[in-house]
Amino acid sequence: MKRIEIAVGIIIDSKKSIFVTRRAEGSHLAGCWEFPGGKVETGRGESVEAALSRELQEETGIQVTDTSLLKTLEYDYPDRQLKLHFYIVNGWQGTPEGREGQQSCWLNVSELIDAEFPEANQPIITELKQRYYTA
Repeated sequence: MKRIEIAVGIIIDSKKSIFVTRRAEGSHLAGCWEFPGGKVETGRGESVEAALSRELQEETGIQVTDTSLLKTLEYDYPDRQLKLHFYIVNGWQGTPEGREGQQSCWLNVSELIDAEFPEANQPIITELKQRYYTA
């Protein structure tokens, strides 16, 4: 099985709220909340950063202006193997919204509940809480 490269954007505002979307019915892990992003078109020579910009424009309508790599990790589901590149998106133009009909919202870091996100996101949620959450 070929490992699928995924670019993921953690869009975080000055209040430490994070923009999330819900996976559509009929998709892999339908109903889970997720950080927006998508597949890197490696066959076309697309870089991870280019895929992140493209996917966030398509899914949320924003133009990314500032990112930093948070972490890259590999995760294997029974039916697919992923290599996920998680980027903190600190700067953008436009207002994020669910442009593909998906539900979306802003959540404070403290509101990120592990059980509502895909298993592959668990270490990232833990890291975000350690980095940004102040009780």
